[in-house]
Amino acid sequence: MNRRQVVAAMTGLGLTGGSLWVAQNGLLGIRSQNTDQLPVRVETLDARGSSAGETPVPTPGTVTVVDLFATWCAPCDDQLEILDSIRPEYTDVSFISVTNERPSETLTRADIGEWWNRNGGAWTVGIDPGSELLAAFGADGLPYIAIVDERGTVQFGHSGLAGKETLRDELDALV
Repeated sequence: MNRRQVVAAMTGLGLTGGSLWVAQNGLLGIRSQNTDQLPVRVETLDARGSSAGETPVPTPGTVTVVDLFATWCAPCDDQLEILDSIRPEYTDVSFISVTNERPSETLTRADIGEWWNRNGGAWTVGIDPGSELLAAFGADGLPYIAIVDERGTVQFGHSGLAGKETLRDELDALV
């Protein structure tokens, strides 16, 4: 191995270990909910159901399901599948999924888009490398689901996998 390969391997180990720690312990310093900072504008990606640009999260004037995820997070794959299965039942609800991963040489916007397409995403997907949404929602783990009413008030927040029935119950109360 040359020096560059060694550095890349060590970086990967650090990211893997750090990701495992976050999955088990949540994100430090991101526990307080500060929803007066909502909506947050995020960059959107060119992927299935999404186009490159920018969007406010949550969607103003609309009940919005916000899914915070990471491409390294196995339960996030499952959460995406659950959201995909219930989304057709809620045509007047905005769905948006956002990662706080920072695009770089090792994880590009195209990589995130490919992960999205591979896992069945079919709605707006964005990036929030400054973790503003994590902080605003007080998310302490991934996946994290928030449901925001049309007035912009968070009505539901959940760290970890949120099941179909729970999401349906929460959405049915709002629409």
